[in-house]
Amino acid sequence: MKIAINCRLLLKNKLEGIGWYTFEIVKRIAQSHPEHDFYFLFDRPFHSDFIFSKNVTPIILSPRARHPFFWYFWFEFSITKFLSKNKIDLFFSPDGYLSLKTNVKTVLTIHDLNFEHFPEKLPFLTRKYYKFFTPRFCKKANKVLTVSKESKKDIVEQYNIDKEKITTIYNGANNKYKPLDENKKKEVKNTYAGGSDYFYFVGSLHPRKNIVKLMKGFDIFCKKTKSDVKLLIIGESMWKNKDMEDSLQKLKNKNRILFLGRKEIEELTKIAASSIALTFVPYFEGFGIPLAEAMYCHTPIITSNVSCLPEIAGDTAIYAKPDDVNSIANAMKEMYSNKEKRNKLIENCKIRKTAFSWDKAAKEVWNVLKQNL
Repeated sequence: MKIAINCRLLLKNKLEGIGWYTFEIVKRIAQSHPEHDFYFLFDRPFHSDFIFSKNVTPIILSPRARHPFFWYFWFEFSITKFLSKNKIDLFFSPDGYLSLKTNVKTVLTIHDLNFEHFPEKLPFLTRKYYKFFTPRFCKKANKVLTVSKESKKDIVEQYNIDKEKITTIYNGANNKYKPLDENKKKEVKNTYAGGSDYFYFVGSLHPRKNIVKLMKGFDIFCKKTKSDVKLLIIGESMWKNKDMEDSLQKLKNKNRILFLGRKEIEELTKIAASSIALTFVPYFEGFGIPLAEAMYCHTPIITSNVSCLPEIAGDTAIYAKPDDVNSIANAMKEMYSNKEKRNKLIENCKIRKTAFSWDKAAKEVWNVLKQNL
């Protein structure tokens, strides 16, 4: 069978959440099923690292799809033409977009509907595109995949989609995330935090990730504890965010908040494993891969008590109200001061991490694809 996969977010050294999802899933699927032909569809020159096996044929389709106008053209014309011309049996789109014009069977992954709940956090055209096309994509797809029960519930309620059409498949975490011994942790602290203990955040610096309130909560934590703990913020800004810059300058302990920019996975795993806790308090998530990554490192979590985050973090976290800086500060203080509680959360990580596996996720995705071939 001929299976085409939208791989436009497979970008060397630039993988973000959905890019990692695409990488982990399609790599395993292509390598595990040599009896099928896979066509990986890119919108720009691709890196050879993403051609995972001999049964993969890479295809570059124009234009580069990084703007709503180009998204439309790429999916409705370039993709549609390719699928028809090459007699593709199934199209899998892991990033929430598909072609409305094609007659080829389609499986779509919707990660979350953040734009329905926080539309003001997105640029105007992006917001309009998502709100107009996503419900149509869901209705068009033969099967919809999503990454948490909360996201499935949201899709059903927002778009009146039959719940039987939607399959929940949890994400995993890269196996490079693992615990470190105390000597290694000390080296990491010296490298990234001047020898201090630290909390860390990792993700795109998008407004819905709630970085501003995280920083303000940390500032209150610093005043309460008189510690030398630092906050490491790892990631690239998705949209211009003057509010974040202005808020940082007003904080008394701004010198203890370190923006490290983007880090590759070899560094990220060490930073995660050597921290006091992951501090991840967004307003809304579809899954929150950093949660699973922290569990793999046996690193406890501070996260929001909303959206899918309690579903994923379970008993590995202390929960905070994302809109309450004092709640965030108190969660940090409890994590830092209550060693017994923190050790219990670490033990819980060792158990709960087994619920999140890319091997398991890829097998479940393949079962859905196979049913639609």
